[in-house]
Amino acid sequence: MKKLFIPLTLASVLLLSACGANSTNTANHTSSPSSAAPANSASPSASTTPASKSGTLIYQSEEGPVEVPSNPQRVVVITRFLTGNVMALGVPVVGVDEMSKTNPKFEEKLKNVQAITDESVEKIIELQPDLIIGLSDIKNIDKFKKIAPTVTYTYGKVDYLTQQLEIGKLLNKEKEAKAWADDFKARVKTAGEKIKAKIGENATVSVIETFNKQLYVYGDNFGRGTEILYQGGFGLAKPEKVQTATQKEGYFAVSSEVLKDYFGDYVIFSKNADEDNSFQNTETYKNIPAVKNQRVYEANAKAFYFNDPLSMEYQLDFFIQSFLGKQ
Repeated sequence: MKKLFIPLTLASVLLLSACGANSTNTANHTSSPSSAAPANSASPSASTTPASKSGTLIYQSEEGPVEVPSNPQRVVVITRFLTGNVMALGVPVVGVDEMSKTNPKFEEKLKNVQAITDESVEKIIELQPDLIIGLSDIKNIDKFKKIAPTVTYTYGKVDYLTQQLEIGKLLNKEKEAKAWADDFKARVKTAGEKIKAKIGENATVSVIETFNKQLYVYGDNFGRGTEILYQGGFGLAKPEKVQTATQKEGYFAVSSEVLKDYFGDYVIFSKNADEDNSFQNTETYKNIPAVKNQRVYEANAKAFYFNDPLSMEYQLDFFIQSFLGKQ
C-alpha cells in the first residue's frame, strides 16, 4: 500500500501517503495524500509450508524463509498500512502505531492496545510478541528479529488484494483471506455496475483531500477509495485534468481558485475536520457545478486513508450509500 509532491518532513510524507500508491508510487507518499495503493506487481513467493518445529510454519517472505508461529496470539504491527489487514483476520494485536489507534473504525477494538513505533524497542520487548510485522524500511529491524520472528513488506509492491493474501499466508489464514478477496471483488463489481447505470457511463469522479493546509486530488491506487472507484474497481472516469495531473505521481496539489477545473461530475472529499477546510465557505467553491448539484460526498479522512480490508469495506459502503442512497 507514495510519492510526495512537495518537500515535507518525513512524518508529513508518511501521512500524506497514507493510503494508496502503485508500484511506481512507492515509498515517499505513504501516509496521507496517499497512501497507498499497491500496484499490480508479482507477490513475494508466498507459500507457507510446515516447519520442522511443531506449532510453526515457514513463510516465504521478501527476504527469504522465516519460521513463524502457526497460530500467533501477540502480534505487533509497526505500520499503519497493515494493521487493518491483521485485524480483518481476527488475529490479536498487542502493539500498533498511533495513527491506527486513532482511526475511528479501529479505535474501539484497539483501545487497550499499546501504541508503538519502530523506535519503541523496550516497549515491544515488554509486550512479548510472538510475531512482528512492519515495512521493509523500518528502523531497528535487527533488534526486532531478536525479540520475535519479524516479517516486512515493501509498501506498494503488490495490489491490495494480493497484500491481504500475503498476510493470510503469514498468519496461517490464507483460506479466510482468499474468501474475503473473492467476495469483495464480486461486491465491488456488482456495486460498480449499479452506480454506472445510475450516474451514466461517462460521468466523472474526483477524489480530493486537504492536508497540511494544501488541497490535493488523487489518481489511481492512492487509497481514499481510489482502488475501488477507478481501475480494477468500478472503472469510473476521472476528469481529464485529474488524469493528466496525477499520471506520474498519483496525486496533485491544487489551489482552491482552480479547484473547479479538477472537479468531476461527482466528488469524494476525504475530509479531516482538523485541517483547514475554509475553502468550502468561498463563493468560488459554492459555484462549482458538483457542489451546486449536491454531488460532493464527504467521508471521514481518518478512516478513509488506507486500503486494508477494514478500510475498504467502509469505503465500499460509503460509495454505495452516497451514489445509490442505500446500504
